[in-house]
Amino acid sequence: MAKSKIEFTKAKLKRATDSRSWQRGEDYFRRGLVYFLLEDDGTILAKVRGTWNYKVRLWIEDGEIEGDCSCPMGDGGYFCKHCVAVGLAYLEGRRSTGKTGGAEPVVTLDDMRQYLGQQDTSKLVEIIMRQVMEDDRLRESLLMKVARHGPGGLDIATFRKAINHATDTGDFVDYQAAYGFAKGIEDVIESIGELLEEGHAAEVIDLVEHAISRCEDALGGMDDSDGNMGGIMERLGEIHHAACLAAKPDPEALARRLFEWEMETDWDTFYGAAEVYSDVLGKKGLAVYRRLAQELWDKTPQLNPGDKRTYEHSRYRLTSIMESLARADGDVEAIVAIKSRNLSLPYHYLKIAEIYKQAGQADKALEWAERGLRDLPQHPDDRLREFLADEYHRRKRHDEAMELIWAGFKDRPGMSGYERLKSHADRAKQCSKWRERALEAVHKSIGNARRKARQDRWGWTGNTDHSLLVEIYLWEKDPDAAWAEAQVGGCSDSLWMTMAKLREKDYPADTLKVYKVQVEPIIQRMGNEAYREAAALIRRIRTLMKRLGQNDKFADYLASIRATHKRKRNFMTMLDRIIPGAQS
Repeated sequence: MAKSKIEFTKAKLKRATDSRSWQRGEDYFRRGLVYFLLEDDGTILAKVRGTWNYKVRLWIEDGEIEGDCSCPMGDGGYFCKHCVAVGLAYLEGRRSTGKTGGAEPVVTLDDMRQYLGQQDTSKLVEIIMRQVMEDDRLRESLLMKVARHGPGGLDIATFRKAINHATDTGDFVDYQAAYGFAKGIEDVIESIGELLEEGHAAEVIDLVEHAISRCEDALGGMDDSDGNMGGIMERLGEIHHAACLAAKPDPEALARRLFEWEMETDWDTFYGAAEVYSDVLGKKGLAVYRRLAQELWDKTPQLNPGDKRTYEHSRYRLTSIMESLARADGDVEAIVAIKSRNLSLPYHYLKIAEIYKQAGQADKALEWAERGLRDLPQHPDDRLREFLADEYHRRKRHDEAMELIWAGFKDRPGMSGYERLKSHADRAKQCSKWRERALEAVHKSIGNARRKARQDRWGWTGNTDHSLLVEIYLWEKDPDAAWAEAQVGGCSDSLWMTMAKLREKDYPADTLKVYKVQVEPIIQRMGNEAYREAAALIRRIRTLMKRLGQNDKFADYLASIRATHKRKRNFMTMLDRIIPGAQS
């Protein structure tokens, strides 16, 4: 058996957790609930039977044991009972053959490789066949390999069944199961890709279209928060296009299928098919595609300013198709004609103005931008204002430009709006005037919010602090003004921290007060990342207290932190590492 790369002791393991988790972990170990114990490149991997089967990983970091587990406690950053059980099983396995207590032998991947290399073919086949009966993914993979090279030639039905099995969501695929579900689909896709490499392009087209349809259905029956299916759909699209290039299917029939799919799907399947498949469709296929699109487009109604149907799914799809066809022709007026079929929002006017500007037709661009503001005065769009202001500046019409940008800032005072106002004021050489007006408007906005809060019987406070003023002064590199503003009206936690860091050198007492207030909210976020951040901040507090001659007070402060959060063992361990000698 290979020599272990992990070096830790029972004492270190006990130090990584709390007494309750230790006791329950010992119980799990004694009951033999640890299985699949494996060591690989300095990491211990295992599973533990509990309410569910949990995955555990242990490793050494800075000389101490770290771990994570798929259980709820593990997700919260705790070194849980499952981690304890795995650590005890590992330690026992190093001392024995794994036949005592709840331990398993600690096997490495190198051990497995060496063992398999010593077996004859019949033995390996026997091992694989036993596993095939238990492992669905392995079984499907081998079935598809046999279907490619069996005595009867290529067996497409087996591939279709494999696709069906891999994409079957059952009742629902939850978040925890989504990754494994996606990996099963990827295995099937890999086999389909191998079919293409072996010259079965026509068959691959059919299989991929079946797989895409099944995957679209699966997306409605799973939690794909991590977006694993997005990569799968992209890969299927790549294989489909490559197969079409190789097989050269009837271009007119392909055009009809692609158009129908692009119009009816709820996902981005075959999005922009006319452009992507132009090398496959050729003149005949594109003519069919264009005719189908135009027939629907002729039936599509005009949307005028204020119309509410702008977000219809089918309309969005068809507009996208028509625009792609017009772009392929390079006809600016045709693109504008398509865009102008929907003038329900200011943003649509902006896109037309941008098209004309890119085409070098500045006067038409200006005309459409001004028309957008005029046709929809009750629905201003800052992006349209910005475009129009740029055009006014270019024509030396600075006052008109500034009034547009000021209207946007006055509607929604904010940091990005202030930066935009400052940028345009620089171009107009009117910085002082517009800065004064902006700061006055922010003060007025805060006053209005406070008056509203006093009148609101539900006690809603809204944005009544001075965060925006503090942010403005910090952006203008005036930290003293920012600090003074925060003292008067308060600000967000992140801004307090920003100011504290800026004042740490010259005003340590001010900074110390801020840091102490911020420690607790950081700890309450839970998890190892938050604990590391809090421990690092406490170390900075110690440095500041030392500078201020408060060494004796730091010991009391640290003791209070430890007493309040003593059950957070990971946090306690981090404190011990970051602040040597802090162990109480």
